[in-house]
This record gives sequence, structure tokens and C-alpha cells, in this order.
Amino acid sequence: MMKTTRRTLLAGIALSSMLAGSAWAQDNGLITIIVNDPANPYWFTEGEVAKKTAEEMGYTATVAAHTGDTNTESTLIDTAITNQSKAIILDPANADGSIGAVQKAVDAGIPVILVNAEINQDGLAKAQLVSNNAQGAALGAQQWVEMLGDTGNYVELFGAPSDNNAATRSNGYKTVLSQYPDLVQVGSEVANWDRTQGYNKMQSLMQANPEIKGVISGNDEMALGAIAALKEAGKLDGVTVGGFDGSPDAVDAVKAGEMAYTVLQPVAIFAAEAVRQADNVIKTGETGVDQEKQLFDNLLITEDNADKYSAPFTLDQ
Repeated sequence: MMKTTRRTLLAGIALSSMLAGSAWAQDNGLITIIVNDPANPYWFTEGEVAKKTAEEMGYTATVAAHTGDTNTESTLIDTAITNQSKAIILDPANADGSIGAVQKAVDAGIPVILVNAEINQDGLAKAQLVSNNAQGAALGAQQWVEMLGDTGNYVELFGAPSDNNAATRSNGYKTVLSQYPDLVQVGSEVANWDRTQGYNKMQSLMQANPEIKGVISGNDEMALGAIAALKEAGKLDGVTVGGFDGSPDAVDAVKAGEMAYTVLQPVAIFAAEAVRQADNVIKTGETGVDQEKQLFDNLLITEDNADKYSAPFTLDQ
């Protein structure tokens, strides 16, 4: 029940306006794409969109996963260097711990474009493309309060502490929720972006805090785990659960009335953009964008607009 089902997330996507070049172009070399965990539909989409974009631009592309482990990440960087990659698209495993791996690639003359998560050093990667997590967190928290009300006890599920996105989202929630003194956080648990951990941590939180009215989560997978635990305990009715990512399962939960909302990260957009910027660096030495750190705004998905959702991670405007 708790295992995420991988979907064919690329069906129905129109990326032609985002992709440069064509599939028949000559082989321009290898682009190595390293994501976190493709068992999560968000990271699966990130890798597949980047790969499709690279191949449409005439590159060979491979996708590998470090699953949050910096040693695995370092080994994958070594492989990318050995294979003479023209560029590396990397979703870093750790804000501090991934700096050495990026430095190793740069020292080997391979440009690195970071996606989804940042490292705590500027001027090393050619670009860092991430969702505007502060904006998305504020968007979600405002919707959460609107649906929950401004009084009651709630709990928070926190993402992987090694990922700056976890703290940024949590701080964004607090900035909004601190304006409502009668909303009281009675518990918080780290669930590392994972559905099963979200389920287990929610069970513990319910036992310690049986009268909660809301759950605010750093991502959809943890929120979906919390929903499963609440349903199993017969407590989902009357509890407002909010997510973050815009995954297909979360959108289905929104449509079913089980999840209040999800915040859509435009991962398909910035994954494709990362490859385009890598192509620019390969050809010109520059990304073509003035800023290293580039933020992409998020969108809110509720029951009112969930029918406009088009997998993977896009919302018709």
C-alpha cells in the first residue's frame, strides 16, 4: 500500500516548444544526468525530461541515481569523468556534501548544471536551477490556513535536512503561520521526502497528538504517507493535509478530496532548461543567463483547477 507506483509520466507532454535541435542531429557527445531517486515520480520526471531534451538536441544521455548518498554521487561523477561527458546535470545529494563531487567534475573540465537543489558554494556550478521554494511554501501555507481555519493544533512533516529545500519550505510555512497565534504546532518529524516514512511518522504524531486538525508537509510523498496513516486510523475527515511537488498521485488525492492542495514545482521546465544551458556552455562557455542561481515560481493545485493538470508536473494556463 505504501510503495509508490511509477507512472508513465511523459505521456501527453508537449515539449517541442522547449526543445532545440532535432533527433536526427549528429551525436554531440555524452551528457550525464544524475538525479536523487527515480522511484519518486518527481525525480523520475526530472531525469526523463532532461534525457529526452538532451537526445532531441543531438546528445547521448544517461540517467543515474545517487538516492541521497554522497559516496554514490561521487562514484557517479567519477564515471561521468571516465566516460568523457560533455556536461553533467546534477540534482545534488547534499548542500555541503556534494561540493567536493562538483569540484571534481569542474577540475576535470566538465561543466556542471545543478537542478532542483542547491549547494552551499557559489561560482562552482555553471548554474543552479531550482523552484522558488519560499514563494511556493508561502503559497501553500496561505491555502492551508484558508482551508483549515486560523485555530487548532497541527503537525509538520519535514524533508531531508541535508537538502536546503527542506529548511526553506519549513521557514516559508512558519513565516505565514506565525501570523496566526491560535494555530499551534504540536509536533514535527523528519520524514526525508519519503512516503513510507511519512506514514510511520504520522502514526507516531497521531499517538502523541490525537486532536490535530492539520498536517503541513514539505513534499507530496510525505503527505501521501500521512493521508494513508490518517485513513487507516479513521481520522482523515476533519484533518487538512497540504503537500508540495504536484505529483500525479497528489493531484489524484486533491481530486478525491483527501489532500487539500499541492504546490506544483515546474520540474519539467527547469530540467529541460538545464540541458539547454549545458548545451550553451558546451558551445560557448556561457549559459546565456546572467544569474547562476535561477528561481522558477510554483503554482497552486486545488480541487478548482486540478482538472487542468497535465502530467508530468504541468498545469495548463
